[in-house]
Amino acid sequence: MSRIRFTRRLPAAVAAAGLALAVSACGGESSTSPEGTNAAAADDLKPNADLTQQSIQVTVWDGYLPEEFTKGAKDKLKVKDIKIALHATNEDAMAKLTASGDSGVDVAFVSGQYAQALNEQGLLEPIHPELIPNLANLYPEATQLSYDKGNKISVPYTWGTTGICYRTDLVKKKPSSWNDLLKPPAWADKKVTMMTTERWLALPALKALGYSVNTDKDEEIAKAKELLVAQKPHLLGYDDTTFGDKLKSGEAIMVEAWDGWCPTTDPKGNIAFEVPKEGSDLWVDTMVIMKSSKNKEAAHALINYILAPENHSWAAENINYKVPNKAAMERVKVAKGSLLGIKPDELLDGESIVDLGQASTKYTRLSTEVTAQS
Repeated sequence: MSRIRFTRRLPAAVAAAGLALAVSACGGESSTSPEGTNAAAADDLKPNADLTQQSIQVTVWDGYLPEEFTKGAKDKLKVKDIKIALHATNEDAMAKLTASGDSGVDVAFVSGQYAQALNEQGLLEPIHPELIPNLANLYPEATQLSYDKGNKISVPYTWGTTGICYRTDLVKKKPSSWNDLLKPPAWADKKVTMMTTERWLALPALKALGYSVNTDKDEEIAKAKELLVAQKPHLLGYDDTTFGDKLKSGEAIMVEAWDGWCPTTDPKGNIAFEVPKEGSDLWVDTMVIMKSSKNKEAAHALINYILAPENHSWAAENINYKVPNKAAMERVKVAKGSLLGIKPDELLDGESIVDLGQASTKYTRLSTEVTAQS
């Protein structure tokens, strides 16, 4: 949401409709409360449990863990077995995790607002910090995420933001505002792309208008739609996955992009990334433990293993996403132009995208209506 991130955010990436449907299928609506009205109570876990009798089933995006992960973790933890299942999008994961009372999954990788929705339905085991001592490796800012303050039900794995990725040699003026995309100047006409993933299609317009990225107000969403419809004749197109290639070829000169997908380390050195002055988002991919897991001690041990700096640094080095792990990031050699150098406090300036429950369908409708109009 590849980066190997090819499918993490593309729908992933986050089709709000899938989330709302999955939540209602579980029974009820979600709220923006991190604790959740139906959040499950913590089980009584054993710090010294015999992990050799426990197996772990993980569901994760393709390419989000190293190929040798299973063997390394199994050898280190001495668990009975570790099995990895892949999901292409958050929606796929939600379908899997909410289809029955016991999905068979112990540890799931989902984006923050999806962790919030799962917790709202009582499907997550609260995190037991005493079983994950490597939580101490996280940046202090990683405990301040609005969908789960204090990391009570999730542990962040990667994080980042959204902005304008552009060709420094082809723009006549450095972009500084979302309006540079929404109302492109004549020299950029038909050379701009936008993403269609619901919340991210709306983000530039909402921020340009001074609204929250989490608004559920009909009048604010309607005004954002007006901006996006007016923008459409001036676009090269909508693109959630290949905008980096379009920039490299010169077909596009400014695009909406997730930071990890903006090819700022291209050898030509002519691509840069800018967070507009109106602000942006903070997206987070997390690890959660299912309430139905029969291997909760092993699940905690696995997350602790991932948070070891020598393991967690792999994500930053191989999928080009920042990790909220101070000890891990200190091991990473940041290449010239790399966005891995964005500081945690700068990321925290972004507005965390949270679950909107049934109101998420408003963004699905917005995306459908905007992209369908001629």
